Amino acid sequence: MRLLVFQHVAAEPLGTLDPLIRARGHRIRFVNFERHPEAEPKVDRYRGLVVLGGPMNVEDHPRRPHLLAEMRAIEAALRQDKPVLGICLGAQLLAHVLGAPVRRHERSEIGWYPLETTSAGAEDPVFAPLAPSSPVFQWHHYTYDLPAGAVQLARTPSCEQQAFRYGNGAYGVQFHPEVDARLVARWLARPDYARELAGAGLPHDSAAVAAATSERAREMAARAEAFFHGFLDLIGRPRRRTVLPSR
Repeated sequence: MRLLVFQHVAAEPLGTLDPLIRARGHRIRFVNFERHPEAEPKVDRYRGLVVLGGPMNVEDHPRRPHLLAEMRAIEAALRQDKPVLGICLGAQLLAHVLGAPVRRHERSEIGWYPLETTSAGAEDPVFAPLAPSSPVFQWHHYTYDLPAGAVQLARTPSCEQQAFRYGNGAYGVQFHPEVDARLVARWLARPDYARELAGAGLPHDSAAVAAATSERAREMAARAEAFFHGFLDLIGRPRRRTVLPSR
């Protein structure tokens, strides 16, 4: 079984989801739009689609045509009833494909925030491991409205839309369940990301985010692993090859 993964910048990889996919025996096909902005990926030969985060936004599609290619691929995956997971920008692209507005939020979220799971989220077989009020890591300036026909799964006190499910297999999460302490440290060390945090007008700085990460990353990783396994269960497991006895 092969999974298609859309990556926008090298700094935002699959993170902790990568080894979970490989441990199941799946093959991963990465499309890195930073390196290949002209790519036109097709989902037909894949069992699922993961769309990662990035510093660009849905409204940037006139100067970043790959965003339109991604949206076409997401639409195709939904038509083919294939599992889709959108993370941060990926969630915004999924919401946009489903007809929901995506806009700049009145206040950026960068750092750790308590996730408030809705009753539907608490009962969702994939999302339920991300329990009410569990801390999650955020890095976004934009938000989306809940798409028509979608089910809201979570919110934070500062941003109403944090996770949704559409149908039985499409999930969008605004936060970053894939990060661990090392990846957060990598982001905080990047000058462009550091400038984003410093200019966001938030009450905490990079030192405070780093301190909170050392306290909370391990707990989120454990919950996120169960969430990721739930999503991967929708895709299934590759069949093991049967080795016939020699004659």
